[in-house]
Amino acid sequence: MNGNTQMVRCDWANTHPMLTEYHDREWGVPLHDENRVFEMFSLDCFQAGLSWLTILKKREAFLQAFDGFVIDQVATYTDQKIGELLGNQSIVRNRLKIPAVIHNAFLAQEIRNEFGTFANYIWSFSDQKVIRNAWEKQRDIPASSAVSDKMSRDMIKRGFKFAGSTICYAFMQSIGMVNDHLVSCFRYEKLV
Repeated sequence: MNGNTQMVRCDWANTHPMLTEYHDREWGVPLHDENRVFEMFSLDCFQAGLSWLTILKKREAFLQAFDGFVIDQVATYTDQKIGELLGNQSIVRNRLKIPAVIHNAFLAQEIRNEFGTFANYIWSFSDQKVIRNAWEKQRDIPASSAVSDKMSRDMIKRGFKFAGSTICYAFMQSIGMVNDHLVSCFRYEKLV
């Protein structure tokens, strides 16, 4: 599958081998494991203002630096750990985003009291179902939706950082909450 130019993919997936691999194996696949869901939300937070390729290139370093984005682990990070992360040249060292991810982990723990898991909370915005779009052209795919607007408003009300509607929509795409593969893409029908 990798590098096969005969395979019809979403346009963006043909620009770099790492994007092709991510597209073919992960993007749009429904995720319900709360730590993986938190990982993707955190990576989308770090991606704000950057390219997704930049984040993918640093993903392994992020996973190592943030203990696999295990919510209960990240929520315990101290100022000393923040200092270590800010000094880690292998990740995006943003003075706002790193503390935001830790803060968001604490809030994800609190969400469990109401929803059981962070993943259940996130998926509640789509009634636990995949939203299946039918886009024919990349330019038709929106940057946000009514569902991402609702998710963003609720997350911000609860205190989450870097939870704007555009970030929420990209996050929804990454965890398969919305299927935004083009109808011509070989992955579209596979992710029903």
